[in-house]
Amino acid sequence: MPMPPSAPEAGADSSARPAAAPGYLAIALQVLADTGYGIWALQGMALAFGIFREGRGESLVPLAGGALLVIAGLIVASVRVPGLPAWYGWHPGRSAWPTRQALIALASFLPMLAVAGLTRGDNDFWATRMAGAALMLGSLASLIHSMPRGTFPASIGNGAVLPVGRVMAALYGGGLWLWLFVAADGRLAVGPAQPEHQPWLLVLLIMALLLGLIEGMRWHALRVPDTAETAPRGSVVPARFAAALLGYAVPCVALLLADRWQASGALALGAALSAMVGRALEQRLYARANRAVGSAFA
Repeated sequence: MPMPPSAPEAGADSSARPAAAPGYLAIALQVLADTGYGIWALQGMALAFGIFREGRGESLVPLAGGALLVIAGLIVASVRVPGLPAWYGWHPGRSAWPTRQALIALASFLPMLAVAGLTRGDNDFWATRMAGAALMLGSLASLIHSMPRGTFPASIGNGAVLPVGRVMAALYGGGLWLWLFVAADGRLAVGPAQPEHQPWLLVLLIMALLLGLIEGMRWHALRVPDTAETAPRGSVVPARFAAALLGYAVPCVALLLADRWQASGALALGAALSAMVGRALEQRLYARANRAVGSAFA
């Protein structure tokens, strides 16, 4: 199930001939994996700078949550049922050796395991910071390396938008899940977000704004004469509105409510799930509008 070259989720080598849009399962698995890498990248960055929450459980829960999201596609690819998408071009048990993208994705588990083993409640240990930096770099490398290598639509700046958009989307989704892990902590007092958490909510709002602008640039790149007939305009616009509503509007409203009303786990969970559904829907629409090359989950 190939994916479009301009979609942030695309990841495999390209082909010259047009291909059908990827299935919903392939796109959903890619969004899950990108979100998992976003969790790891942000956690690794915070550990490297020594600003992550202290506590063994506070570190292990995001690591485990990210791992579950990343390996979801690997589990599906391991099932020997025809038609299921591969994991970065690799079907475990059917392919003799993992693809390059799959090897890089698997390599990112090494710093994750190092962070899990070094976590002892105090994140100031130099080895923990080094492992956190390696986790951040490995996660970003997996996101960027699985970008398509094919021919992109002829548009100004489209090649620069692709990696930035994919990384930003992963960090945005991962940031919402990190907020969920904090908000679901039963030791926190019920009420508006605490002062030390408010800057993080503001960062997430800025991420949503920037990601919306990047996605607008990607869609604008398709509005050229040679691609104007790829999808019926009347069927795409309402669906794009629904994707924007789920991917940006609902999470932003939840972030504002958490800041002014109550930072509850249920509110954070709704925002995280809504962003993932909106992202998957937007990627499906973009894949239909720009059919060209393969996907990391194809």
